[in-house]
Amino acid sequence: MATTPLAATVPPHPGISFFERYLSLWVALCIVVGIALGHALPGLFGAIAAAEVARVNLVVAVLIWLMIVPMLLKIDFGALGAVRQHWKGVGITLFINWAVKPFSMALLGTVFLGWLFAPLLPEGEAPSYIAGLILLAAAPCTAMVFVWSNLCDGEPNFTLSQVALNDLIMVFAFAPLVGLLLGVASVTVPWDTLLLSVGLYIIVPVIVAQAVRKAVLAAGGQPALDRVLAGLGPVSLAALLTTLVLLFGFQGEQIVSQPFVIALIAVPILVQVYVNAGLAYWLSRRFGVAWCVAAPAALIGASNFFELAVAAAISLFGLHSGAALATVVGVLVEVPVMLSVVAIVKRSRAWYEQETSL
Repeated sequence: MATTPLAATVPPHPGISFFERYLSLWVALCIVVGIALGHALPGLFGAIAAAEVARVNLVVAVLIWLMIVPMLLKIDFGALGAVRQHWKGVGITLFINWAVKPFSMALLGTVFLGWLFAPLLPEGEAPSYIAGLILLAAAPCTAMVFVWSNLCDGEPNFTLSQVALNDLIMVFAFAPLVGLLLGVASVTVPWDTLLLSVGLYIIVPVIVAQAVRKAVLAAGGQPALDRVLAGLGPVSLAALLTTLVLLFGFQGEQIVSQPFVIALIAVPILVQVYVNAGLAYWLSRRFGVAWCVAAPAALIGASNFFELAVAAAISLFGLHSGAALATVVGVLVEVPVMLSVVAIVKRSRAWYEQETSL
């Protein structure tokens, strides 16, 4: 792989960690622990639910910040200059992330949850589940994409520049896109809360993370930033798991009475991942994009910023909502399904390069 001027600024991203590889297992354990604690300590969970200001739960807000800020520390907006080096791959991924994925998820959610599975779901909950799926698909993945790209030997400059560009677009596009799709899905859009969520969970964390990143790099360079990221990694994971325990503590009664609802919600998520990854991969081949760019393009096009989706769902619809539960299902299936996409693109490399060379 040719070395580019930006290559020296791209930090190495390790392979998937033990905790990341088995994230779905930890989520499953959170389901059990959350349901058990919800039944055993209803007073505590009631007090947590009541700690709200302007419909923003303070406890969950702190946990979400502990999840999001460490991830945003990895983003170098200076990498946007590299976009022109891989403009075809960037264009394809932007098309999938912003013109296809949110709309396809809204369609799939409506078809599966609003129609096919509606008789099997709790009465009146389908619109809330669909809203959660829309929130899940409206924000491209920020952090785990680096792991997926590294696992498939993806072009690091492309991955870094694409994620930085997606984060910049998300600041401006997330609220109007979500508002549009929720309106189409006949879900009432609380615009004040949506805009507050964008400010609280996107704009302010981006500003804070970039300020901290700049200060750490100025003080100790990339090694210092790597140490900070390594130290914050377990904190971010613990915050994610604690949030899930709270969510399932509030959702416990519904889950116990309808144990298969999670599997039903997972169906449109799985279909959406494979369809969008396949479309990005096919378009990359069709337009002659190198495999080292096509592989992470497929992964970026398929994965979701589920931490943001969880935060927005809680703010917009509440801790007890079906929307919050639907976003958590995205966390449950994220790792195994994305690992399968990594395996597919790696095994198809010879076929891909043969086809693009014709």
